[in-house]
Amino acid sequence: MDNLIKNGSDKFLVLNKNKPLRIITHNDADGLTSGSILIIALSRDEYKFVASNVKQLDDKTIEDLAKEDYETFIFTDLGSGYLGKIKKHFKDKNIFILDHHEIDKNDFALDSQNIVHINPKLINENDYNYVSGAGVVYLFIKFLNKRNVDLSYLALIGAIGDLQCLNKGLNSIILQDAINSGKIEIKKGLKLFGYQSRAIHKVLQYSSDPFIPGVSGQEDGAVNFLNELGIDINNGKHYRKLTDLDKEEMQRLIAGIIMKRMGIEKDPDDVIGDLYLLKDEEDDSIIKDAREFSTVLNCCGRMDAFSIGVGLCFGNKNIRSKAEELLKSYRIEIINALNYYYDNINDFPKSDCYIIINAKDNIRDTIIGTLMTILSKNNNLGNMVLIGMAYREDSIKISARISGKVDIDLREVLMQIAPDYGTLGGHKQACGGLIKRDEEKLFIDRATKVLNSMEMAQR
Repeated sequence: MDNLIKNGSDKFLVLNKNKPLRIITHNDADGLTSGSILIIALSRDEYKFVASNVKQLDDKTIEDLAKEDYETFIFTDLGSGYLGKIKKHFKDKNIFILDHHEIDKNDFALDSQNIVHINPKLINENDYNYVSGAGVVYLFIKFLNKRNVDLSYLALIGAIGDLQCLNKGLNSIILQDAINSGKIEIKKGLKLFGYQSRAIHKVLQYSSDPFIPGVSGQEDGAVNFLNELGIDINNGKHYRKLTDLDKEEMQRLIAGIIMKRMGIEKDPDDVIGDLYLLKDEEDDSIIKDAREFSTVLNCCGRMDAFSIGVGLCFGNKNIRSKAEELLKSYRIEIINALNYYYDNINDFPKSDCYIIINAKDNIRDTIIGTLMTILSKNNNLGNMVLIGMAYREDSIKISARISGKVDIDLREVLMQIAPDYGTLGGHKQACGGLIKRDEEKLFIDRATKVLNSMEMAQR
């Protein structure tokens, strides 16, 4: 990995600082942190640049970008799955791809003088797979300038956004950098969103990971649960937060959650584990907890608020209120998406092993992936392949996830379903792509055929 980064940095350092660079990044938490890390580092070294985010690279996006009048393009948290197309359209440009996604098998050995490709997948060692797109960017800019080590915490937030383990592989090196630079401290606690900033009953009500039967999604259920445990939800004037609980109350709450989840086959670390806290943030900040920070950034990406997400990464406190309002809208979108799913669950193509949720224009295309992730953690579904579909302008966004313990490569499954007419990318257990609107029925027909054949094979 060091050799990949050194070779890339050698080519980067000879670029003319007076000519603006073009930065393109993904729109999720990992993408926003990837882009932000690069933007901050380049700003420190007085590079000129123009940055934007995209929902996904497809033929039209690549063609449009290639028409822009820049000599150097930098793709962060995307690009590895589209090497052939990038090579075709950017022949006379300097291209840097800093990514961690799967590489198209047809392009794995692609050799091009104008493309610098830095991706741990190019190295056949499992430890290198424990790193996010933001982690790859961080390792690159750390190599460019050692003072950038203080941006390591942003790389961890990107990794958390991609549901990665922080104690393995390259992530463990980045974590140590964040601790040593005084940016991150680790504490044991309940792994619940809103730990630092939200009322206890709201934290429990909106908890989908971990899922708490009879409590998650139900405000009355959350309040009754706390009453049964003898935990007051307010102190007379204000609602209490998890940080307000004393040691005995916290022990009762943890025991109560574990009891509620006794019928669920899950790792205990889903409930109790390491909390990664930003030392420079106040205790009531919505981005004090790195997990919450990643959720806010996902919200910014999904709600088309790239500048707010980057501003948060820059530490701009003036936009915190905008981020909080955006988060409220984001939660409403997710709740509406969940309600749509439950109201129409019987209308979707499904079997014991899969479900295809064709939301059409009833769910925002940037929310369908979030919905699929939430559903994939719903233990009531069992072992299933989940495929979501939502309209995006003249195309359809596809998002696929795995629920339970299904051991398959979703990218391979989608390639079987859409070998000739789809644009695909992502990971083994979480991936997606785009198809044309007029291929909607064809995709569903082929998906049911492929998934039914897999179901029969499993039997």
